[in-house]
Amino acid sequence: MATVEALIPRPAATEARPYRVPPANVEAEQALLGAILINNDAFDRVSDFLRSEHFVEELHRRIYEIAGAMIRQGKLATPITLKTFLGDHDLGGMTVSQYLARLATEATTIINAYDYGRSIYDLALRRDLIGIGEDVVNVAYDAPVDSSPREQIEEAERRLYAIAEGGRYDGGFQRFSDALKIAVDMAARAYEREGSLSGIATGLHDLDRYMGGLQASDLVILAGRPGMGKTALATNIAFNIARAYEGRTRADGGMETVNGGIVGFFSLEMSAEQLATRIIAEQSNVASYKIRRGDITEGEFRRVADAVTEMQAIPFYIDQTGGVSIAQLTARARRLKRQKGLDLLVIDYIQLMTGSKSRDGNRVQELTEITTGLKSLAKELAVPIVALSQLSRQVESRDDKRPQLSDLRESGSIEQDADVVLFVYREEYYLKNKEPRPGGPEHIEWMTKMESAHGRAEVIIGKQRHGPTGTVELQFDAEVTRFSSLAREDAIAEIR
Repeated sequence: MATVEALIPRPAATEARPYRVPPANVEAEQALLGAILINNDAFDRVSDFLRSEHFVEELHRRIYEIAGAMIRQGKLATPITLKTFLGDHDLGGMTVSQYLARLATEATTIINAYDYGRSIYDLALRRDLIGIGEDVVNVAYDAPVDSSPREQIEEAERRLYAIAEGGRYDGGFQRFSDALKIAVDMAARAYEREGSLSGIATGLHDLDRYMGGLQASDLVILAGRPGMGKTALATNIAFNIARAYEGRTRADGGMETVNGGIVGFFSLEMSAEQLATRIIAEQSNVASYKIRRGDITEGEFRRVADAVTEMQAIPFYIDQTGGVSIAQLTARARRLKRQKGLDLLVIDYIQLMTGSKSRDGNRVQELTEITTGLKSLAKELAVPIVALSQLSRQVESRDDKRPQLSDLRESGSIEQDADVVLFVYREEYYLKNKEPRPGGPEHIEWMTKMESAHGRAEVIIGKQRHGPTGTVELQFDAEVTRFSSLAREDAIAEIR
């Protein structure tokens, strides 16, 4: 009778899993290098996406790198001119000169150079994917104590994005007629969109008239001193856009936005609940402090309930992670775009973000990395990004406390990378702290100024790449933190 052990299949010692060699095509590398050595024009067909590290053989990397350097300097790269830069190599009894001559004799034609280069690049990409996969497995098996699975996922996403964008071969020049078609399509969409704007309407008509809405791929910096209402303005705009969302199904089954947009909001300062309370207060016209304390009437509670019911259906997504890095923010924004769609990204605020760990405490360089990363992300996702920013204290030392571009805090890169810079300013905030002694003429003058400034806010357009600068006046209800357009014809000030 067979024992239990005999019934359990045991793998034979010779049935070990075969060792798999990473994919490579040495022959394609040789053929391409030979083509370059025969006709240097072949290098121009692959140089915009193919780099030396994409070659699997070390000698091939050196040949491609040296040949490329010579061609860029206007020199001729041939087997004769290259051999002095390569040194000695063990090529199985063959000298470097003989190997270069062999490459030239086995070369492909210049017509096929692009296809060979693309094949080499694709194989390098697959080797990188294998490396990332192995690292993910190894780290998951033996993870450091201070490493969380979420951090590992974000690191894997960052590396995957890096290899996807590091050598794209779909760029380069395009026909002007193609650019014209894109411009006409954009104008057609603007004609169809509510308000006839080229960008996404903010819901603040006076501001939209100045900016044409929020433009795709733009980095919009919204800056102000504490208490000016920059978070309130950002949430107002974001909610207006999400509430106006209308989508339709494309021919391929995907969804496209017709009006409004899907909004992602990174709230680095406030929690999701605090942000939600603010928006409920704005939409229900019930003060947020009353909502938090429960000090509301039956009518106010009904308004709150109606506002919450309406808000549940809008495409508004909040990430409340504090101190998020630019790499984490980028990964999460891509994920939201892929899973839910994305038309507007809001970040409150950039001084609470972190850069890479290699900046050695240099905050200026870190801010430069963050703003450059945000601008790149806006272009990659083709959505406007509204990033809030603090202003330096030098504003407080001036008599006229209206902010300027030079007041942007910590880094000139904020002004440099931004397509639009908006400043929020409320004269009423400063006048409240300057009340003179009652009874005198100064107090009467102060009351006149307070009456004029009450409920008024200015949005100063300090920079705009595709439009004028100037000042837009808005109505501001401090109790419910709501900005709205002024109900008068001269709401837009003269362009400065």
